[in-house]
Amino acid sequence: MSDPKRILVLFAHPAFQASRVNRLLSQAIKDIDGLTFHDLYKTYPEFDIDVPAEQELLLSHDIYIVQHPLFWYSTPAIIKEYLDLVMEHDWAYGSHGKALTGKQVMHTVTTGGRESAYRTDGFNGHTVREFLLPLESTAKLCGMTFVPPFVAHGTHRMTESEMKAHAAEYRQIVTDLQNGRIDIDAISQQSRINTL
Repeated sequence: MSDPKRILVLFAHPAFQASRVNRLLSQAIKDIDGLTFHDLYKTYPEFDIDVPAEQELLLSHDIYIVQHPLFWYSTPAIIKEYLDLVMEHDWAYGSHGKALTGKQVMHTVTTGGRESAYRTDGFNGHTVREFLLPLESTAKLCGMTFVPPFVAHGTHRMTESEMKAHAAEYRQIVTDLQNGRIDIDAISQQSRINTL
């Protein structure tokens, strides 16, 4: 069996102090060996992203987890800023841009709305994975494997026991990814990786 892969969690929540679910999800994984938890808003409150440092951080990890709430059917603003600056042409993509080839990326997304709102026939008309399509396309452009997202729906009304169940499943999925126990090809078309 190969060594566990190194995981980088790029965390982005502009109001983390008010988040119940993201706090619990974060706590569930922070102590995993080989995992680096990187709070982008805490590190870059003025959005002054250190591109060389971030590129080195990306190079030193095998799997990226981008953890964030769904804001206006997308990511919080700092993730877009991060992608615009860090994923440079001829570094992350382009004829000479092979730095991230072979890496895996998964989004961990929380939504205030219930799962029934995130269906083709639901209020929002799309699944969370469909809203992440530009990010999936970015991953593919950079030669990365896009892992179906971990999604926690209905955070506004989630009970303590439901939050704990999501956190436990999240930890299990992260450690399974780290140790190569998930057949990514077999789940590649799923709308999400988790069962809850």
